[in-house]
Amino acid sequence: MSFAKQLLDTNPGVVNVDTTAWAAAADALNDCAQACTADTDADLGEPNVADMVKCIRLCLDCTDVCVATVAVVSRPAEFDAKVTSPLLQACVAICKSCGDECEGHAPMHEHCRLCAQACRRCEQACRDLLDTMN
Repeated sequence: MSFAKQLLDTNPGVVNVDTTAWAAAADALNDCAQACTADTDADLGEPNVADMVKCIRLCLDCTDVCVATVAVVSRPAEFDAKVTSPLLQACVAICKSCGDECEGHAPMHEHCRLCAQACRRCEQACRDLLDTMN
């Protein structure tokens, strides 16, 4: 069981969401933010850094959106779907864009392949959580 799931299960507040999907999204958001941060650092170390500018920028955006979203997702008691849903939708969008860009570099850079994988997982986990909220 993930740390996020354990915390959700011990929340004394009223949690009116699917805690399994909620925890999966929280875990994927944290993993994606970490992967994008690490990929940005690795991209900056590449000899062809000028070719990595779009990837770097998307990874930075993805990190910021995932970090903001996981902060809100980590407070599920009496959550407001009007706030949570747009954040999750933003994550789906940036994870798709970042994942697409990283996949383009994946044949040459293993760190981009791993980042793309984290983005795809996060994109799906956010979609899954959105589906439970509708």
